[in-house]
Amino acid sequence: MGNNSHITLARNLRRKQTDAEKKLWSVLRSRRFENSKFRRQEPIGKYIVDFVSLDRELIIELDGGQHNQQPEMEKDEIRTKWLESRGFRVIRFWNNDVLQNLEGVAARILETINTPSP
Repeated sequence: MGNNSHITLARNLRRKQTDAEKKLWSVLRSRRFENSKFRRQEPIGKYIVDFVSLDRELIIELDGGQHNQQPEMEKDEIRTKWLESRGFRVIRFWNNDVLQNLEGVAARILETINTPSP
């Protein structure tokens, strides 16, 4: 996928956010969370990540039910390893967790931010 098509896809994904993405973005946007700058639907390499804080080197991915089946689980693992090899920490949440327990998700993100990278 070329860089321009990657950017176009990311823009389209921003316009078509899931309910879970909208809910989490309301917490992360505009440096509302620990004064961290987050971006949404950001291209990194050949991937587009759901949320990233470049200064915290943290990627947050939201997964729907299809991520609980092969081959998606395998693809996610490959993707996570590649992103980690670039210095990012990757945490994943189920969409249902965001929709039903946003406070718990925020607590887990905060814990990750406050834990030094290995």
